[in-house]
Amino acid sequence: MVYSVEWNPNPDLCLFAVAVSSALYIVLPKKIISVPRSANTEQFFTKDPPNDHNIRVKNLIEWRKPEPKEYKMGIRMVIEIKGDSELKFTTWHHKGDYIATVCPEGNRSAVFIHQLSKMQTQNPFIRNKGLVQCVRFHPTKPHFFVVTQRSVKYYNLAQQKLIKKLMPSSQWISSLHVHPGGDNLLIGTYDRRVCWFDLDLASKPYKTLRYHKLAVRSVRYHQHYPLFSTCSDDGTIHVFHGKVFNDLLQNAFVVPLKVLKGHEVVDDIGVLDIMFHPHQPWLFSAGADSTIKLWT
Repeated sequence: MVYSVEWNPNPDLCLFAVAVSSALYIVLPKKIISVPRSANTEQFFTKDPPNDHNIRVKNLIEWRKPEPKEYKMGIRMVIEIKGDSELKFTTWHHKGDYIATVCPEGNRSAVFIHQLSKMQTQNPFIRNKGLVQCVRFHPTKPHFFVVTQRSVKYYNLAQQKLIKKLMPSSQWISSLHVHPGGDNLLIGTYDRRVCWFDLDLASKPYKTLRYHKLAVRSVRYHQHYPLFSTCSDDGTIHVFHGKVFNDLLQNAFVVPLKVLKGHEVVDDIGVLDIMFHPHQPWLFSAGADSTIKLWT
């Protein structure tokens, strides 16, 4: 089963990662890119994986080249997660060399950070209190967010220390997204709330939104426009204007814009995920009704 798909954000590479149960597949979609760009990306995978990981990940991770059948499908690298826990989430660092994975049921294997250029894996957290839901890299700093069921821990990876613990006062967090500026973030929860945090303020939400009638599945900022969006099991997508000011004395300005309705609710599950176009003010949504919609 495919749980998560993410494009590499580096414009010089054309890759996407697919999280499938016990493995992460790095895929090169040859048919949609130019020959020079394809050749540039292929150079990333000319060497064999060393698999000389430290003792913390030695028996938990294995890098391998694809089989001939997998290679024809565009797969260029396979990172296998050993054990019984399923791989359910993945996210790239903004430079495109690091990718993090999450196995919520795993303890020692809950969070891994993989480096493509060296084909090596790090296990930064030996133990995790609570089930890890997702993780995110900070867009400009060597910082890292780890989301458990009830809290978000904000780490400095360079200094290997905890910076802050954010408490949205929720029973179960579903998703997190970081503003492109890096000082604000959104948290969606299964108890119908969306929390906006200002990292320069307290560990409690700056603003809490209660517009959805059922669980919030995903939250997203746009990378260039002052927009953010949320989706829910009630079958709706809410779009907001969210302006962040350079003046530190001025709080973020949030205004509801539109409610989008187009997905059918199937078995009490509505819209599963949303994603903004990287340049245009367009929104993609994926629903439990087995459809993907583009909103313009």
